[in-house]
Formats: sequence, structure tokens, C-alpha cells
Amino acid sequence: MKIRTKRQKGMTLIDVIVAISIFTIGIGALSLFFINIWRQNSYALEMGQAAMSASRGVNEMVRYIREARQSDNGAYPVVSASDNDLVIYCDYDRDGKAERLRFYKSGTNLMMGVREPSTGFPVTYASGYGETRVIASSVVNASNNPVFAYYNSNYPEDSVNNPIAMPVTVPNVRLLRVTLHVNIDPNRAPDNIQIQSFSQLRNLNDHDRFGV
Repeated sequence: MKIRTKRQKGMTLIDVIVAISIFTIGIGALSLFFINIWRQNSYALEMGQAAMSASRGVNEMVRYIREARQSDNGAYPVVSASDNDLVIYCDYDRDGKAERLRFYKSGTNLMMGVREPSTGFPVTYASGYGETRVIASSVVNASNNPVFAYYNSNYPEDSVNNPIAMPVTVPNVRLLRVTLHVNIDPNRAPDNIQIQSFSQLRNLNDHDRFGV
């Protein structure tokens, strides 16, 4: 009596190649998935850090604007005001003297320039930016989204003349709005983070409009 045994058929070379190909494709897809997740998380983390830094900068700037005062030679607290450039006098370092502060957008940075008053008499302020530092970075405001907007003493009742149209008549300014659009990657415009704050110039009164 003959006993027949069933021969087990092993994997062919083609089967092995196909299996390895499928495994490789699966690993590649999984790797891409995790890379995309990592990139998204990394982007979100960096955006959060940039937004927090910009928010701190805006809060600091708003505090200086709120405390704007006459210069040490008696000049008006607000020197000039435009869409992306503001110049005021303020004792920002608490030394009893009013420094000239300039806030301006340069590239993707919001900058602050500080110019100290002279020590002689009469007191003068040199031209130029003075000592500069970055207030906020990754600022991507478009031309139709200025950093500064200005309001007169009749706001919010007067919505027709507010915000004040450019060029601004400086003595009419009583309130400003600061708006920053922050993004570490300008190509991802829909993901911009908006930071906005208002600041009232506390040391200005209506009688300051006259004689300026």
C-alpha cells in the first residue's frame, strides 16, 4: 500500500517580492503620516510661541502709548501717526525724562526705536530711530490691514469719521487700535493669528487740540 504525501508549496520569489513591496509601501505611507503629524504639531507649537511673544510685545507697546506725554521741551505727546508708523513721547524707562518712541513695521518685524533727550538746554531730540529693538516678529499684515488705526474723542458714537482717515490730524487722536497678523509661514495666510488691542491716550484732553 502506497501512502501519498501532499507536498507543501512554498513562497516563490515573486511572492516574496510582492510581499516586501506591499510592506515597503505600507511603511512609507505610515512614515509620511507621522511626518505630516509632526510638521503640523511643530507648526502649531511655533505659531503659538510666535503669537504669545507678539501678544507680550503689543501689551508692552500699548502701555507706552497709554502713557504718552509732552516731551521735555514741551512738544505735543504725539509726533506723527500713520498706518504702520507711530511716534510719541513717553517716559518708558521711568527715569523722569520723556523719550521719543517710534513704533514701525520693518519687513516682518514690528520695531521700537528709542531716542533719549539731550542733557543741555534747551532740550533737543536727535533725528533717526535711536536704539532699536524688536517688539514682535512674524508680522504679516497686508497693505489693507494696517498696524495702527486712530479714533477721535467722538468714538464710538461717531462711526462715520472713525477710524480717522489718512493723513491723520494728530491732535484729533484720542484712541488707537493696534492689530497684528502673525504667521511664521506667510504662505499659509489662512492660518494667520490676529492680535488686537486698543489704547487710550490718557494724558490728552480736548483743550490739547488748540495751539498745536
